Amino acid sequence: MPSPRYWREIPSRYRLEASRCCGCGKVAYPARKVCPACGADDWKQIQLSRHGRVVTSTVIHVPPDDFLMEAPYAVAVVETSEGARLMVQVVDCEPAEVVPGTEVNLEFRLIRREGHGGILCYGYKGVPAG
Repeated sequence: MPSPRYWREIPSRYRLEASRCCGCGKVAYPARKVCPACGADDWKQIQLSRHGRVVTSTVIHVPPDDFLMEAPYAVAVVETSEGARLMVQVVDCEPAEVVPGTEVNLEFRLIRREGHGGILCYGYKGVPAG
């Protein structure tokens, strides 16, 4: 993934920055230029909380090459208290334990190393709360 796209997404990836529409209040993550709900283009930048709840999840048994050593692992759509949804890998638990309703804390961690140069890509992973 990295290169230009990775660098463009650093504010949202590293600081969990999203935007709230000034017209209807919808939260968009990552930030957008036009609101998908009302079409407005006036946004306010917000910081997302680092706590959320699993909306849906799946267990990956046949991963891409970069994640072969981690299989099987859980991936979930997590909704924050602000209403933003993001997809994260859920770690530090058995993959089968990640079900809708599971509360998770979003922790900043290493996601992967890219290519022969070993570019380090960071982001958030979900860790079950409690």
